[in-house]
Amino acid sequence: MITINTNVPDFELDAFYKDDIQKIKLSDYKGKWVVLIFYPADFTFVCPTELEDAAKQYKTVQGLSGEIMSISTDTAFAHKAWHDSSPAISQITYPMLADPTGNVAKMFGTYIEEEGLSLRGTFIIDPDGVLKTIEIHDNNIGRSAAEMVRKLQAAKFVREHGGNVCPASWQPGDDTLTPGVELVGKI
Repeated sequence: MITINTNVPDFELDAFYKDDIQKIKLSDYKGKWVVLIFYPADFTFVCPTELEDAAKQYKTVQGLSGEIMSISTDTAFAHKAWHDSSPAISQITYPMLADPTGNVAKMFGTYIEEEGLSLRGTFIIDPDGVLKTIEIHDNNIGRSAAEMVRKLQAAKFVREHGGNVCPASWQPGDDTLTPGVELVGKI
C-alpha cells in the first residue's frame, strides 16, 4: 500500500471522460495536484451525492492547478451508462476511471477483496507525484468535497510556504504556524 510522502507509481486505466471512453495515465497529470476519489460502485445511493458534490468543486480544484479523478471497480462503459442516465452524475466533467481488476484500489489500500469493491477513499497527490493525504472510511459515510478542497489548499500552501504548517480547520487567509516559532500572521 502507498503511504504518505512516497511516490505514487504510474498507472493507466480506461476512463469515461469528455463523452468518450479513453485511456488515462496518472503521469499525464505530472505537474498538477491530483485528487483521486475512490468509491464503491455506480448506480448506488451515497456515491452520486459525493461525485456530484465533487463536480461542484471541480472548477475550484482546477483553479488550484489540480485535477479530480473518480475511480471504482466498474467499467468505463458502466460509467458512461450511469452518466447518461443520472441527473447527478451527468454534471461530472472530470475523468471517471475504471478499475475492474481492483489493482489500483489494492495499491491504495481501499479494495474489499470479498466484495470486489472499493472503500471510500480520497487521496491528494502533489505535482511531483508524492502522496500527501489519505482519507479512507466505511462505505456508509459520505465525504465532503468542501473538506477535500480545504485539504488541497492546505497541502498547496505548505508546499509553497516551506517551514509553515496549517493548524486544525485552517482556511486560506488564516494564521499559520512555524514549528519552533510563535503563530505566524496571515500570509
